[in-house]
Amino acid sequence: MRKLLLATTMVAALASPAISPAVADEIKVGIILGFTGPIESLTPDMGSAAELAFKEVSDSGMLLGGKTIVSVRADSTCVDSAAATTAAERLITSDGVVAIMGADCSGVTGAIANNVAVPNGVVMVSPSATSPGLSDMDDKGLFFRTAPSDARQGQVIADILKSRDIMDVAVTYTNNDYGKGLSDSFLNAYAKVGGSVSMTAAHEDGKADYSAEVAALSAAGSKHLAVFGYVDQGGKGIIQASLDTGAFDNFILADGMIGDSLIAAIGDDLNGAVATLPGAETPGANTFSSMAEKAGITVGGPFTGESYDAGALIALAMQAAGSSDRAAIQSKLMDVANAPGETIMPGDLKNALTILANGGQVNYEGATGVEFNSLGEVLGSYKELELINGKYETINVR
Repeated sequence: MRKLLLATTMVAALASPAISPAVADEIKVGIILGFTGPIESLTPDMGSAAELAFKEVSDSGMLLGGKTIVSVRADSTCVDSAAATTAAERLITSDGVVAIMGADCSGVTGAIANNVAVPNGVVMVSPSATSPGLSDMDDKGLFFRTAPSDARQGQVIADILKSRDIMDVAVTYTNNDYGKGLSDSFLNAYAKVGGSVSMTAAHEDGKADYSAEVAALSAAGSKHLAVFGYVDQGGKGIIQASLDTGAFDNFILADGMIGDSLIAAIGDDLNGAVATLPGAETPGANTFSSMAEKAGITVGGPFTGESYDAGALIALAMQAAGSSDRAAIQSKLMDVANAPGETIMPGDLKNALTILANGGQVNYEGATGVEFNSLGEVLGSYKELELINGKYETINVR
């Protein structure tokens, strides 16, 4: 029997193809974003921005003695938690990714973290999940985000409206974790600065007609409408119905509504809209913009800098740990993001990898000024935008 087992083993070994050196030197990292769904016009650039960091690292030849990162994409849908969970399970179990860049929308991000990533010990770095509720997850130190929480965005919007003497608004929000969290944050902050909200109402994505919702909001009496929704879904429908019926022509938009697809769909009637978007105009942000333009990524696109930073942090954590093991990545991600260490900007990842390989420390600031608190979250800054002649212009950074 022993000889038979030995012979069988030898035959199986001969029949199995040897692992090529190229495959052995590849490290798989997942990218899970809503490539279909309410922000599908934004996610291709977000994915490409993370892959830009992976390419920079791989081309350097310095990652763990010459290994390369291969991205494996999956669709979160942004809204379907069951589908997102299934996609993440495939990434982790079948594809064997060592970490995940994503997810994007807050509801699916929480579902993936709680149901798949945390139980399997896999780090997630989200570039765009902003719900304050994610701060309370029992994530075992595995969830990070490079975009700030909407607890801060709500305050920023309130401050902007006060500075513009807009003290009476109606509010509509997409009926999910992102929309409800941002709406609650804004309502609380706006009341503290003396603002009045005539009506607050959720809207459902995927409807063909939003005239009833708009009529109710308009009847409350405000001249300004704050839309906390999605650029390719209900938020766009609310704005179109508002303009078609003459109910509103003054809009306040949050990050989920920023994108060229909305401008293309609405046209000049959107001019004058006021908006917020995570970001800054720092040397790191400017460097990333130049890199993005060369790579064919929309300059100033929502959450692209945050996506590049998320990808870079995952790679630097591997190097700091000397391993692409899942637990090793988690153990070093906070270290490479924060002081002490040499400040690292976009385009400087080869230098960072060299420093880490030689036993040094790095402080990754990147495109968005990354600095994690104890929860693995960034304070961040926000651009105050205004749509002028069909283009968002930065009025201030807060």
